[in-house]
Amino acid sequence: MGNPPTTPDGTTAPYRWRWLILVAMLVAEIMDLLDASIVNVAGPDLERSLGAGSVGLQWVIGGYALTLGAGLILGGRLGDRYGRRRMFLIGLAAFTASSLLCAVAPNIESLITFRLLQGAAGAMLLPQGLGLLRENFSGSELTKVFGIFGPVLGLGGIIGPVLGGFLIEGDFFGLGWRAVFLVNLPIGLAALIVAATFVPKKAGDRAVRVNTAGAALVAASCALLVLPLNQGQENGWPLWTWLSMAAAAVGFVLFAVEQRRAAAGGREPLVAPGLLRKPAFAVGLGGIALFFGGLVGTQLVLTLYLQIGRHFTAGEAGLGNLPLAVGTAIGGAVSGAFLADRIGRRVLQIGPVVQLAGAALLWSELDGLDAASFSIRDIAPGVAVAGVGAGMVIAALFSFVLAAVDDDEIGSASGVLSAVQAVGGSLGVAVFGSVFFDRAEAGDFTAGIHHALIVQAGLLAAFLAITFLLPAQGRPEDEQHGIAPEADAGSTDVPRLGV
Repeated sequence: MGNPPTTPDGTTAPYRWRWLILVAMLVAEIMDLLDASIVNVAGPDLERSLGAGSVGLQWVIGGYALTLGAGLILGGRLGDRYGRRRMFLIGLAAFTASSLLCAVAPNIESLITFRLLQGAAGAMLLPQGLGLLRENFSGSELTKVFGIFGPVLGLGGIIGPVLGGFLIEGDFFGLGWRAVFLVNLPIGLAALIVAATFVPKKAGDRAVRVNTAGAALVAASCALLVLPLNQGQENGWPLWTWLSMAAAAVGFVLFAVEQRRAAAGGREPLVAPGLLRKPAFAVGLGGIALFFGGLVGTQLVLTLYLQIGRHFTAGEAGLGNLPLAVGTAIGGAVSGAFLADRIGRRVLQIGPVVQLAGAALLWSELDGLDAASFSIRDIAPGVAVAGVGAGMVIAALFSFVLAAVDDDEIGSASGVLSAVQAVGGSLGVAVFGSVFFDRAEAGDFTAGIHHALIVQAGLLAAFLAITFLLPAQGRPEDEQHGIAPEADAGSTDVPRLGV
């Protein structure tokens, strides 16, 4: 392979094709995040085609997020041990293959099973992106990458229903809902070719030991938490649902204890011990869970309201999410370009206030609706304002939390961050879906979305409160992204990007 190229001052030159790595990461991970929301508009189509009820629909959506969240911490550690490029390619190939299985599912049970597999594949794929970017970018370039990475990923999940509605409404080749999964095949294969060609090979650290006991505890605890939330409302909240949620809480405590014991005993924990001692990271995780639980949940409820309550087609319901996507893009651009660097954590406090204003506006719009002449224009202002607030938070939250991460914590931090986001979204689907269907099954769809807005307001208030526990600013630029030192020609160490 020869020695890596050097600059005139003798330092290792940046990898020539590094911007293609960013393209591959964004394409693959947006595809992953799209699948968390793209089936939101497929409810009526799934009911007609496969006989899916409200619980089945919640499992098709929430089951994906469940296995994704349960496996992400493990996925990050596997990238540390076996190499992030290798795990990225394996995860991307498995994700593409499971998308094909979802597209050909003959019944709702098999679709749920394949969605669980798809989430597990995403758990191997998603955590590798941050590490690969940190390995191949440094200094001011890395700041630019994070400025692109966070908002694009956040927007990727929001435009899912828009794309899903277009594909279902178009009914291309008579595929209906199956097209929302088949679209992953050409995208996944293209990303796989680009990544295999341009992402440089880099050996993992075989000294890293994968903490299987911790991984099993996380997976079991996530399942014990999400299962009753998805099934409880349908079954009338029997005793087992409460026992299951209590067992989940015990499981997460046991996971924390096991991680401490692993670190104290010289074994490798799944979660790097120093991470949770960093205020920006630890508090930021709680914020991510609250924020994405509310965002994903209300997005689902809006789509269900339009389709079930207002009899929109899949395409119309998808377009109903467009004001949210546009608002999010505007909020992200304003936050990323003008506010985050200047006012620090205050942008994380302004964002939820704007979202609350959008929710209040949406509430008043729903109260004044004329059912006979309803169109998406009637609620677009409230949805768009809420989107602006969401975009302000998304753009700043990821970069603020990631600023606390040191290079030797990349794999662990990537997995934890992505896991909390995914599990928060899964819980949002379960909680908001239950709240909406509790009223929708009685035919009161407006009350269903009103109740969901109340839950969202509570989550946003809690998110706003914990932002005051964050540092006023993320780590300074010179501490976050130092100049990478000279590297040995044969070294496989990750270039140092921080201190």
